[in-house]
Amino acid sequence: MTPPTKTKALTRLTRGTVALVLAGGRGDRLKNLTQWRAKPAVPFAGKFRIIDFPLSNCINSGIRRIGVLTQYKAYSLIRHLQQGWNFLHTQFGEFLEILPASQRVDSGWYSGTADSVYQNLDILRAHRPKHVLVLAGDHVYKMDYGTMLASHVEHDADLTIGCIEMPIGEASAFGVMAVNEDFRITQFQEKPEQPLPLPGNPGKALASMGIYIFNTEFLYDQLIRDADTPDSTHDFGKDIIPWVVANHTAYAFSFLDPATHQHAYWRDVGTVDAYWRSNMEMIGVTPELNLYDRDWPIWTYQEQLAPAKFVFDENGRRGMAVNSMVSGGCILSGAEVRRSLLFSNVRVESYSVIEDCVVLPEVSIGDNCRLQRAIIDKGCVIRPNTAIGVDMEADRKQFYVTEGGIVLVTPQMLGQDLRHIR
Repeated sequence: MTPPTKTKALTRLTRGTVALVLAGGRGDRLKNLTQWRAKPAVPFAGKFRIIDFPLSNCINSGIRRIGVLTQYKAYSLIRHLQQGWNFLHTQFGEFLEILPASQRVDSGWYSGTADSVYQNLDILRAHRPKHVLVLAGDHVYKMDYGTMLASHVEHDADLTIGCIEMPIGEASAFGVMAVNEDFRITQFQEKPEQPLPLPGNPGKALASMGIYIFNTEFLYDQLIRDADTPDSTHDFGKDIIPWVVANHTAYAFSFLDPATHQHAYWRDVGTVDAYWRSNMEMIGVTPELNLYDRDWPIWTYQEQLAPAKFVFDENGRRGMAVNSMVSGGCILSGAEVRRSLLFSNVRVESYSVIEDCVVLPEVSIGDNCRLQRAIIDKGCVIRPNTAIGVDMEADRKQFYVTEGGIVLVTPQMLGQDLRHIR
């Protein structure tokens, strides 16, 4: 049991922290999934949006002063935040503020991750936090930020970066760091072609999770210095962090599972293949990310829906789902679903077979369809007798097919214009 004095100290730390969630990115690698929505607003795991995971981590960690910085095609993201995240109590100093790019300074739109925070310095100053937690809004994981805050204070650091070990072949898409025996960062590379290997483990690199804790006044100084640097790209990974590592005190915080002390579940669902794979992980018998953990719930907008329904029980026409997740409002009318994830309000008609698919909300699938290894975007209407994922050459003529053989289908690809329900 955690001693009461330590618990009180940790509570003071979290209460004195403001979290800023960077949610303005385009997410180009998700292709058509982000054609009409920002990446943090992409649906995930049956009933959530990607941004629900870092926001839930804040709430569960005791950090209830949150700003969400938006920019690219933010309508559905803002609507989701207004509908699902309006439960904080302002009378107790809690808030979730939406901070869209609004040309608050002469530089115009947010020109980088650091610039997005710089343009909101006056708002940040008004809240007078002791520490600022900067988060990416597009990663899936469960993490107690309080533990990282405690480590930051214990090391008397100017900056602490959350990090995780990953295969060196994948690390070039992330910030990579070298550390000494005390986990002080000695070198930082942003998306290097040849990532720094871990000492004694050349197959692994220490990668940034996009989680930063700053002492507040120190952050102000760095943002102002960076804004006054003519050749800066005003990005945390490219500009702020390398400068801090070279000139100040920066530490790495290794993200470990508290039960096993091994590196915990963390996913960047930034490509279509990674998005499909991460969703499919959720339907495993014992997935690494436990969505049924009552001690660490994932909060979201909870639409009022009828229970999922499975009807007809005849040979060849049986409403059933095996090794799958089926959300509220779904009706499987004599259809067979295997190893798939169905979001809310999906209807599948008789004699259809769905295998290894991620089907987003409001999708209608007609009779005698066969879908396999596919992502069906929100609002698609799949006509009767359609086959997807069966003939790759035919699919490539109409849909987007990944290197891993996953077929992405959107309403626009089907000639259906449903932008208003993003």
